[in-house]
Amino acid sequence: MRLSGERLVQKVSATRAFARIAPHVVPALDRAVHRLTRGKVLLSARMLPGVVLTATGARSGLPRRTPLACVPEKEGGWLLVGSNFGRPGHPAWTGNLLKNPEAEVSWRGRDIPVRARLLTGEERALAWRAALEFWPPYAAYQARVAREIRLFRLERR
Repeated sequence: MRLSGERLVQKVSATRAFARIAPHVVPALDRAVHRLTRGKVLLSARMLPGVVLTATGARSGLPRRTPLACVPEKEGGWLLVGSNFGRPGHPAWTGNLLKNPEAEVSWRGRDIPVRARLLTGEERALAWRAALEFWPPYAAYQARVAREIRLFRLERR
């Protein structure tokens, strides 16, 4: 049953309607639940693994907390996909990481200092394949936008 439920979630998350609604609902719910559970629970992590990224704002210089789906890597780091739910612009958190790559993630209730690196070339191509294998709807998001979706690798500092 889980597999068919997972396929249904993937199908719904690849729709344009989801892309319009989710960016307003999912992060707000995740922030609230994450705060109430002292970093132990992310609702969206019921579908995909997730982190709460704390990065320094590119313009404001202030800490910005963003709940994000992630692809955990065997080496202990994470891939972050700047899909923005298949909407046209890059999500703000990607600009923050480009300017200030030193950040922190909350992962399973622990705060972990990380360094973000924008992936390019063959390294990006390999990571993109891994991301698509992990969550196929990323292909629908990329198909809807002209921009290349940014991929970051977060490594523990």
